Amino acid sequence: MSLPVSKEAIVGEEIDKGATEARRVTRLIRLPEVQHRVGLGRSTIYRWMAEGKFPRPVQLGGYAVAWAEHEIENWIDDRLG
Repeated sequence: MSLPVSKEAIVGEEIDKGATEARRVTRLIRLPEVQHRVGLGRSTIYRWMAEGKFPRPVQLGGYAVAWAEHEIENWIDDRLG
């Protein structure tokens, strides 16, 4: 005799019923969107990264990089006040 299986077990996910916070999904954004959001050019972004003034991207593979959206949002918030 088999036991009833929960829907979460079928989909392969377990939901923490006691969690009080929504799980944050990290969205990665590419350079053109970063430039648009911060209002800086490519050269300035890379220079400030080298100086430690701007978040560093994550390597996606080969020469492709992207930034964590929340890091860019935090950087903008720090500049605003």
